[in-house]
Amino acid sequence: MVLDVFACSLWPSLDITAKTRTNYRGAYERNLSKLLGSKNLDGISKNDVITAIDPLPPQTKYQTLMVARVLFREAVDRELIESSPVASIKAPRLSVEQGKFLTWDELKVVNFGKQTTRIRFLALHGLRYGEAAALTESDIYDDRVHITKSIHGRTKSPAGVRTVPLMSRFEPYVQYQNTIAKALKPYGVTVHSLRKTYAYMLKSADVHVTTASKLMGHSNPMVTMKIYTAVLDNEIEKSGASLARLMAS
Repeated sequence: MVLDVFACSLWPSLDITAKTRTNYRGAYERNLSKLLGSKNLDGISKNDVITAIDPLPPQTKYQTLMVARVLFREAVDRELIESSPVASIKAPRLSVEQGKFLTWDELKVVNFGKQTTRIRFLALHGLRYGEAAALTESDIYDDRVHITKSIHGRTKSPAGVRTVPLMSRFEPYVQYQNTIAKALKPYGVTVHSLRKTYAYMLKSADVHVTTASKLMGHSNPMVTMKIYTAVLDNEIEKSGASLARLMAS
C-alpha cells in the first residue's frame, strides 16, 4: 500500500479531535506527501524521511516528525510493515521564546469596548478560545465554570475537562476569535496570551503549580512550569526589596 492511500484511510479512524486531525492532515500534505506519498509503506527508509523533513524550520520539522511517527506506528500496528523507519529519528530541539502577556493590573484598566467583558473572562478563567466559544450559561453554576467541551468537539486533551472558580461575568462568545484578537492587537498580545495572564495570576496568588496545571487543563505540569518560571522586571525589584528587609532584620 502506498503512503498517500494509507494516510487518507487513517485520518478518520484516529481517536483525536477534529482540529488535531486537520493539523495532522495539513502537515502531511505540505511536508511529506510530495516526496513520500507515492512510495510503498515498506519501501520508505529512515533516510527518505530525514531527507523530507530536514529542510523544514525546527517547529515545522518537529510537528511533521510527530505526524510521521503516528502514521508508521499505525502501519506497524496493522502489520503493514515490520518496523517504523522514523522510530529512531531524534526530534529537533525547540527553543520556545517567552511570549508577551498583559498582567491583570494592566488588563483591568483597559477598555476594550464591546469585548471588555469577554477578554477579562478569558484572562480570569484561563480558557482556550475554543472552550470559551462552546461555553453556555448552563455550564456556569455553584460559583464555578464547568469546562467539558470545545467548539471543535472534545477538549484538547482529557485534562481539559475541568472546573475553575467563577471570577467574573460571562457573555457568550462567537465561533471565531477575530474580533477579540483585533481588540488585543494594539497591545501586542494575542488571545492565547490571556491564558498566560491567568497562569501568572495563579502564580502571584501562590497557587501551587500542580493545582494551576489542573485549572489550566494542561496534561503535563511542565507546560505550566514554563509559565511559572517567567520573571517580570517588577519581580526582580520585589526580590531585591525582600532581601533588603531580610538583611535589616
